[in-house]
Amino acid sequence: MASPNGRQERVERHAATSLRFIDQSQAELEKRDTLQASEKAWGAAAHAVKAAAESRGWRHGTHRLLFDAAARIADETGDPEFFDLFKVASALHQNFYEGWESDYTVQKSIERVKRLVEKMEALRLQATRGM
Repeated sequence: MASPNGRQERVERHAATSLRFIDQSQAELEKRDTLQASEKAWGAAAHAVKAAAESRGWRHGTHRLLFDAAARIADETGDPEFFDLFKVASALHQNFYEGWESDYTVQKSIERVKRLVEKMEALRLQATRGM
């Protein structure tokens, strides 16, 4: 079993990666590279959910487990937006491979993923203060 300190380090690493990736998605969007912007936004969402799952001791090593964690967070908080926003991020992940979304759609979707990252970070900080 992982030590609590090791778990907290992993939580913080995932959270920091999430914040870095959401910034990188914006930078890629400004360069008009919507494929890279899409994938960075997906990564930001995935790492935000990984941070939450890790902090709760939940498994998060597959797409299925990430979706399960996002749904559990929505249930835990009573806020379905957590899951809905994560699904937006998943569409961006698909867009990275298929390139079917317009520049406008990618931009609006990244704005939604940024909201998810902010909400997840607020949740993480609230839990840290509650310790």
